[in-house]
Amino acid sequence: MTAVRAMRPEDLQAVLAIQLACYGAGFVEDGALIVRRLAAAPRTGWVIEHAGRVAAYLAAYPSRVGKLTALHGDFEVLPEAQADALYLHDLAVDPAASGHGLGPALVRHALAFADAAGWRRSALVSVQASLGFWERHGYAAHTLADAAQQARLASYPAPAHYMVRT
Repeated sequence: MTAVRAMRPEDLQAVLAIQLACYGAGFVEDGALIVRRLAAAPRTGWVIEHAGRVAAYLAAYPSRVGKLTALHGDFEVLPEAQADALYLHDLAVDPAASGHGLGPALVRHALAFADAAGWRRSALVSVQASLGFWERHGYAAHTLADAAQQARLASYPAPAHYMVRT
């Protein structure tokens, strides 16, 4: 396995192909949106190459617990000094590279980054029956009190769960 590295604009086509393979057309977020997100949070987007190509990615950004990004929404990146959490928006592994530990490696990398930044929490929205995966990584369901954030959560096809790791 190749080490985790920063996501770059030239990774866009691979990221889009992985999205389509993992999620199907309804979840795929367009390339222009991904480029904007990478520009907004360049230090918190990562990929892993496997067998000579990008095979997994994780897009994240500095945020606060209780605040999330709607499906197909732009990241609302907080200045790192104001953040209290790393929000993991999208983790995907090409099905052809499944079973090589790429997803867990990206999660470990992200959590180490968050710890080094002083953020002791991480948050995400679990979709497509991934609840058990995230629970194994220490995340637990978290209730959103804010109606606007509940509406953002509702933008994801059910079942979608907001989760936090401390």
